Amino acid sequence: MVKKMIKNRMEELIQILNKASYEYYTLDTPSLTDQEYDRYMQELIQLEEKYPEFIFSNSPTSRVGGAVLDKFEKVTHEIPLLSLSNVYNEEEIISFDEKIKKEISNPKYVCELKIDGLSVSLLYKEGKLVRAATRGDGSVGEDITNNVKTIKSIPLELREKIDIEVRGEIYMGKDSFERLNEERKRNEMPLFANPRNAAAGSVRQLDSKITASRNLDAFLYHLPEAFKYDIYTHEDALNYMKKLGFVVNPNIQKINNIDELLEYINYWTNKRDTLPYEIDGIVIKVNDLSDQKRLGFTAKYPKWATAYKFPAELVLTKLRDIRFTVGRTGQVTPNAILEPVRLMGSIISKATLHNEDYVKSKDIRIGDIVAIKKAGDVIPRVEKSLKERRNGEEKIFEMIKTCPICGSSLEKKEAAYVCTNAFCDAKKIEGLIHYVSRDAMNIIGFGDNIIEDFYNMEYLRSIDDFYTLKYKKEELMQLEGFGNKSIENLLDSIEESKTRSLDRLVYALGIRFVGSKTSKLICAKFNTMDKWMQATYEELIEIKEVGDVIAKSIVEFFSKEENKELIKRLKEHHVNMEFQGKKTLDNEWFTGKTFVLTGTLQSFSREEAKEKIESLGGSVTGTVSKKTTAVIVGANPGSKYDKAQSLNIPIWTEEDLKNKLKQQAES
Repeated sequence: MVKKMIKNRMEELIQILNKASYEYYTLDTPSLTDQEYDRYMQELIQLEEKYPEFIFSNSPTSRVGGAVLDKFEKVTHEIPLLSLSNVYNEEEIISFDEKIKKEISNPKYVCELKIDGLSVSLLYKEGKLVRAATRGDGSVGEDITNNVKTIKSIPLELREKIDIEVRGEIYMGKDSFERLNEERKRNEMPLFANPRNAAAGSVRQLDSKITASRNLDAFLYHLPEAFKYDIYTHEDALNYMKKLGFVVNPNIQKINNIDELLEYINYWTNKRDTLPYEIDGIVIKVNDLSDQKRLGFTAKYPKWATAYKFPAELVLTKLRDIRFTVGRTGQVTPNAILEPVRLMGSIISKATLHNEDYVKSKDIRIGDIVAIKKAGDVIPRVEKSLKERRNGEEKIFEMIKTCPICGSSLEKKEAAYVCTNAFCDAKKIEGLIHYVSRDAMNIIGFGDNIIEDFYNMEYLRSIDDFYTLKYKKEELMQLEGFGNKSIENLLDSIEESKTRSLDRLVYALGIRFVGSKTSKLICAKFNTMDKWMQATYEELIEIKEVGDVIAKSIVEFFSKEENKELIKRLKEHHVNMEFQGKKTLDNEWFTGKTFVLTGTLQSFSREEAKEKIESLGGSVTGTVSKKTTAVIVGANPGSKYDKAQSLNIPIWTEEDLKNKLKQQAES
């Protein structure tokens, strides 16, 4: 009887506390004082300590953290978390609106502030939070449930006992960010560059107590499969999420026309600094969910939404020095060393100067006051020097003649200077760093400093050395800062990398001018390493987007004996040598050809048509030009049809496309 009373009291306390959280975070009308809330919380904590068998999954005590994980489990998203396309100016916003109007009559939009944080998917069963996951690559994310439970603005239990998935953004407020960095500074720890990085780092802590201490917050903005709940507009979906107990951003606005849209963007462009959190743009969504369904998706983005990115800020600071770095290809790059300055939420102390021609054409000198800009809000660069602010003490830039690492002579290739020493330590270290990078072989755990240390200790001198580290496990465990678990994780990640698709391996090899996209394009035709190595210049140049420079670079790379030997050693370590993506076959109608789709197709969606064309070696673009092979028209074609006629571009009907696909399938 006593235990039943205790259990009932614990349930009552949980209801009181969760109701108080809903009133505080969602309604902004708290009914409990802080002191009352703390008193109820202490009572619940004491009861849970005494009667752990009665701890409920929706207890707010889970927000203090406590679970410590070895790693994050993978989560497959049943509905992919797609990113948004971007627009950068008024002209592109108007163009987006015009594209929507071609498909939808008199569309209405909902505009939202684009919170600068970390995307999250929340899954509830019978109203209780059972899983939280990161976006990851859109299809597979990481399970961060324990950490998300520590975020007070995310409800552990909804106000209805339903099964539902919602999506939103976890962020760190400006005040919390400043307090966190002040604490880290006192403890002589590295500072976070901006609130977004701090939020992402906090969410990915294996110890949930650390996450709990970071004072994170969240806004929810998307309800997948809203039709299940008899909801037919995005505006109603947001209101429903708020009703369930989620925090929805209060600055969302329904928009009736392009003039209101531009007015909303201009208002928040000027007011963004007044917000208690960072935003990096405005999200624009078609409001009617039936219209969203009709508009559909591209391979990467929903067609019914886009994100306006704020213009890059320009800030002034002093250029203290110019230093040179050596990349994996041996290219020597001048870099500006700056007086630290805040730019787009980050502290910038270095920026690229690209090459000698760039510095001289802009007459940038050491000691100049320079304007720094973030290209696409990501990479800082020196835009110009303020010559009117010179005092005569500035030093004119001079390009070095020898490698800053090994002292070998430099050779100018096009606009860049390259170290001529094939055995330059800097080139080798950068090559090893590139090999483990995310878009290459994605070997987790190898930071730049670890690779440099392993190189200097002669554990890593060539990329195939990664696959011999398992034979030196006992030695590695004796190194300072490494234990059994950390070494095992490194070795497991190395072993896993052997299964990567061929295009990842080719990109990881660091062939000059061959990026990840180019590697994938070529792999679609030459789908084994042996075919890559035997490919001729003439065969490569036939592939769309592979020009003279890339083709020559590939042939030169595989003609060298040391590279052939490297591939042989990688094969001996059982590194995968086959492409795992879609392969293309030469055919009369599609290989190497460029198509444009316009109008509504009846037999398949535009995306399906695009996939069929690309699987046969063709490409689909959105613009008609003299290089277009044919324009494929469906019902109610737009201006692309008219332009094709004016340029005498061949016109294919949907029936023409089906016949040619059928002929190819039968050949």
